[in-house]
Amino acid sequence: MKIKRIVSFLCVIILLIGVAGFSAVTGSIDVNIGELVKGLITGANDDVQVIKDLRLPRLIISLFAGAALAVSGVLLQAVMRNPLADAGIIGISSGAGFTWVLGVSVFPTLYFWSPLFAFCGGALACLLVYSFSWNSGLNPMRIILVGVAINAIFSGLSETFNYRGSYTVTSVTSATTSTLTMKTWGDVEIITIFGSIGLILAFLLFSSCNLLALQDKTVRNLGGSVIRSRLFISSVAVLLAAIATAIAGMIAFIGLLIPHISRQLVGTDHKVLIPFSALAGALLLLVADTVGRTIIAPNEIPASIIMSIIGGPFLIFLLRRRDLTNGN
Repeated sequence: MKIKRIVSFLCVIILLIGVAGFSAVTGSIDVNIGELVKGLITGANDDVQVIKDLRLPRLIISLFAGAALAVSGVLLQAVMRNPLADAGIIGISSGAGFTWVLGVSVFPTLYFWSPLFAFCGGALACLLVYSFSWNSGLNPMRIILVGVAINAIFSGLSETFNYRGSYTVTSVTSATTSTLTMKTWGDVEIITIFGSIGLILAFLLFSSCNLLALQDKTVRNLGGSVIRSRLFISSVAVLLAAIATAIAGMIAFIGLLIPHISRQLVGTDHKVLIPFSALAGALLLLVADTVGRTIIAPNEIPASIIMSIIGGPFLIFLLRRRDLTNGN
């Protein structure tokens, strides 16, 4: 198992570096790696300056957003003990998107703190899912059904802003899709600061995630607090999903796909699972954005659509497998 983990980490890191390099030099403006590096150092190449201002921020945001969504999925699945939990499916991302739009519309000068606006909506959505799903425990199917309803409510509220002026229309479009176009270094600064904080906090909670795999009674006998652990882990999961939604838009299924694949490759120990999922999530979203950006160039397919095409069938597969496991 140890060798399998090492090989998995190496493969993901190599693929991540390769895809990042390919994404940086491929597009409407093509340069080779040598020209890109030289242009970034000297600043004498106009094409490279365009890439620096438009393509590199997009690349970095894809990496951080993918990592944040994947780790958020790992944490939500740990705290809910539900392999189908994902911020995009159970309404956390749509809640974050709604309050983000509301916050930047009312307080446009506080754009740097927009992830905190998104966090409030994500936390509210998460609380609603918990409240309506709890019935002597968290039933996996009830969580999904309630989450779909919460997602629909917040998505509808977000869409109402389409009729309240051009600035808000732009905000809604940014929050509800994920083309990742026209991102700036200011956006990079926000997602790297808040994203790094969230990812570090997530890794520090690995032992609590491992404890929640046990029965509540067992955790209490070991001296742990189930309620406190769930609260902390849920808060970090919502923070990560909110950060990604505020900057990259609503992207579903990364938090569903990556944890399942990662467990098959590196096991269920969250000390290893969380960093591996971060790398794999970054790779998946970068691949989705690069494919969407280049497959029908100069037109683009949003990364959120690419992920829906991949993730929808995967969710059906997981539901079908659960039915077969339960003998239905």
